[in-house]
Amino acid sequence: MRVIIVGAGEVGFQLAKFLSAENIDVVVVDRNKEKLNRISDELDVALVEGEGGSPSVLKEAGADEADILLAVTDMDETNMIACLVAKAMFQIPRNVARIRNLEYFSNDILLDSLGINPAISPEIEAAKAVIRLIEVPFAADVEDFEDGRVKVIGFRVPPDSKLIGKVFKNLNLVKPKVLIGAIQRGDNIIIPTGDDTLRKGDIIFLPVKRENIDSVCNSVGGVVMPVRRIMIVGGGRIGFYVAKTMEERNLSVKIIEKDAGRCKFLIKSLQKSVVLRGDGSDQKLLVEENINDMDVFAAISNNEELNIMASLLAKSLGVKKVITIVNKTDYLPLANNLGIEAVLSPRLITAGTILKYVRRGNILSLTTIAEGKAEIMEAEAKDGSALIGKTLREVELPKKTLIGAIIRNDNVIIPSGDDRIAGNDKLIIFTLWESVKQVEKLLL
Repeated sequence: MRVIIVGAGEVGFQLAKFLSAENIDVVVVDRNKEKLNRISDELDVALVEGEGGSPSVLKEAGADEADILLAVTDMDETNMIACLVAKAMFQIPRNVARIRNLEYFSNDILLDSLGINPAISPEIEAAKAVIRLIEVPFAADVEDFEDGRVKVIGFRVPPDSKLIGKVFKNLNLVKPKVLIGAIQRGDNIIIPTGDDTLRKGDIIFLPVKRENIDSVCNSVGGVVMPVRRIMIVGGGRIGFYVAKTMEERNLSVKIIEKDAGRCKFLIKSLQKSVVLRGDGSDQKLLVEENINDMDVFAAISNNEELNIMASLLAKSLGVKKVITIVNKTDYLPLANNLGIEAVLSPRLITAGTILKYVRRGNILSLTTIAEGKAEIMEAEAKDGSALIGKTLREVELPKKTLIGAIIRNDNVIIPSGDDRIAGNDKLIIFTLWESVKQVEKLLL
């Protein structure tokens, strides 16, 4: 498989990193030599310097033999032209574009005429991630599968948890059944076995039926907390989308935004939210607006330094749940080490969303967790797959891989070793990137 990535920024870098690690033939195109040099220093991929929408540049990148083009520059127009050229001149089967302008993003006729299939909006994907965290306030990460019927919840184990130090196979978490699909421990990610134990500070990832969220929360030591009041720092595209969604759910929303023009837009476009012009890291303003009464504080502006500072201030003032947007992936470990519960990177979210269109083997959806160190796949077990008819105990899964849920018709099964895989079952699979190719082969 040959994949051409147009754009060597953070999204392009992360995509090239994931794909090259799986020995996929990757070519990165960008006109910025410094960005290409960064990729050259860290990754073993082919590079082409030039404009991503140029036919001659794409031809040099091997567009005649490409299976997928991923156009992920910061410029919508460049991405759209690259996809148009890929479709019209090189007949590349799939062209994925990163589109930020909602007028373009929502115009299906335009996108189809340009050969874009699909368009990905970083802001909308990030906003959806924020909304999922608001819906499950005890979580540090929430991913949806099967239209939300199954959620994978990342949960930081409390220091006084009864789970710490206990061997997994001796845990009695069966009402409802709890299965730990992955553990994030510092910079490491672990796909556990029955002999593993939990440590203080671990983040565990649990596949959970939607109706069992509260009971699972109680069983692992979380605190169920209804959300009624939300404060948002940043009234950009992400903040607006989150506020509009929360209004529709009759929650109380306050938005703090610096820009006067953007404040006017928010006041005009939102029905119930309180819009405040100011600095989200201004302690006096936060106190005046009763921040200690807020259930969730979401610092989701375009300024990650402001987001981090505002989040730390909100935590010190007693907010129960803090969500922070960080664009630079280098800042992710810093924000986590500072104790911020939920840290999101729109660029990593975008890269993870795009990755599923590169996968083979009946992959229905895919997301990355733990800063891209592991993947969770939703895949279909088709007739002919080596998985069909076997119990999980009998299946020879690749190392560092675990099946966390089975979706059979309208039933969601959190499995044990005795559960058997049937044809057309959908599976939620936890795996590390080095095992992805082997998992794909099992599903073919």
